[in-house]
Amino acid sequence: MTLISVLKNRATAAKERREHGSMSLFFAVTTVGLLLVMGLLVDGGGALNASNRATSLAQEAARTAGQQIDPAQAIEGKAITIDPEAAQGAAQDYLAAAGVDGDVQITDAGRTMTVTVHDTYNTTFAQLIGQGTINVTGHASAHLQTQAGG
Repeated sequence: MTLISVLKNRATAAKERREHGSMSLFFAVTTVGLLLVMGLLVDGGGALNASNRATSLAQEAARTAGQQIDPAQAIEGKAITIDPEAAQGAAQDYLAAAGVDGDVQITDAGRTMTVTVHDTYNTTFAQLIGQGTINVTGHASAHLQTQAGG
């Protein structure tokens, strides 16, 4: 064996050692990137669903509040308005039964009920970076109609 062939063999062996594991590094970096994208999709979708649920609960609580008409004024023909205390109580009861917190406001002389729901989404992947929950909010209003087009 000549000196040149020995040097070629050593150079080839050194080159193989340098390239050894380069694909493992590529797959590791790619896997981390894919996990981050998957985490964004899962937690982003979950937060969006939680926000939609909060809005739906706010709508239903506002409808429930709007059904609490003040019978004394309605029977006497004075006005068709809601009983503010009964409306707030009914909306809060609805939200409590759904397991969420919320605020109920009665405006427009007892004709408009606005409900804001506050809820949280417990993350799956974002926990790994210290974000355990995402706060979501839903809003809805119901307006009491006393006549067609009114």
